Amino acid sequence: MMPISFRYAGQVGYLIAGMKEITEAQIGDTLYLHNQPVEPLPGFQSAKPMVFAGMFPVDQSEYGNLKSAIEKLTLNDSSVTVHRDSSLALGAGWRLGFLGLLHMEVFNQRLEQEYNTSVILTAPTVPYKAVLSSAKFIKAQGKEEVTIINPSEFPDKSAVVEYLEPIVMGTIITPDEYIGKIITLCQNRRAVQKDLVYIDDHRVMMKYLFPLNEIVVDFYDALKSMSSGYASFDYEDAGYQTADLVKMDILLNGNAVEELITIVHKDKVYQEGKALCERLREVIPRQLFEIAIQAAVGKKIIARETVKAYRKNVLAKCYGGDISRKMKLLKRQAEGKKKLRKIGNVEVPRDAFITVLKRQPDK
Repeated sequence: MMPISFRYAGQVGYLIAGMKEITEAQIGDTLYLHNQPVEPLPGFQSAKPMVFAGMFPVDQSEYGNLKSAIEKLTLNDSSVTVHRDSSLALGAGWRLGFLGLLHMEVFNQRLEQEYNTSVILTAPTVPYKAVLSSAKFIKAQGKEEVTIINPSEFPDKSAVVEYLEPIVMGTIITPDEYIGKIITLCQNRRAVQKDLVYIDDHRVMMKYLFPLNEIVVDFYDALKSMSSGYASFDYEDAGYQTADLVKMDILLNGNAVEELITIVHKDKVYQEGKALCERLREVIPRQLFEIAIQAAVGKKIIARETVKAYRKNVLAKCYGGDISRKMKLLKRQAEGKKKLRKIGNVEVPRDAFITVLKRQPDK
């Protein structure tokens, strides 16, 4: 390469600037000489992340390698946003923003295949907004409206005027024989129908206004399943709307699991809480003590499931004798299990965080 004073479209070159970090170079930036400002080119808009997920190394000793891999991948994929995050259960990691669920899956696969890294991805979430009411919170945040990326930072209702959730305009094209099933699916996801037209004799185009949270995990899978793979789905950002939202905690033996905190619409909180507890019961392995799985909103328990303890038959050698001897053995066993429950730790399997948050197939 040779130094020249101009470049034509299609030519490749480089320049040296006073940037200290790679992230300072953004696609769409307009560069100009010092003290010779120019008007930036109009029309460019930076990519807006629509889905957020926590990413943590399986082993904390691999933190440095994973950090390097993420930095290299984001060099040629500037639409991914990266913020440092930490978790009591999973350690240090990042909260990443993606354009969609497929984008997130491709990014994860590239990390594993190109950089040979093993990561834990928490359940994908969407960015909510809250309009604060308390002057104290407004002063602390520096603004009245805040964006919530991490569900654990969801503010209490007492400090908020209203919650806002992101919505998208979804377009579904399907053979007309599946219309009934798809309309039912969309209604179950709190969608509002905006249009329905026949584009030919056998195909229908439907437009729905969806809450983004309702389609981000498994809507596409359910749509493909009930249409035998013929239906297609696309969506675009449509802003925010007011919603009645609550934070639902998952408790294991009374201890909250930060990675399983979810933001749910108030009308669906009981249904979602019960389904989540049922799926957790299938995923968490049995212990020598009983495990109580509870879904809670604030201090109120809304659903519960129990993982039964392994039970040894302490009466196996009692072929007779007084009943008091049997009762003494059973009482001693119950006391031992009670003590185990106090000191025992319940571990959620690493691959459970996505599994338990996927809905059951819509009927």
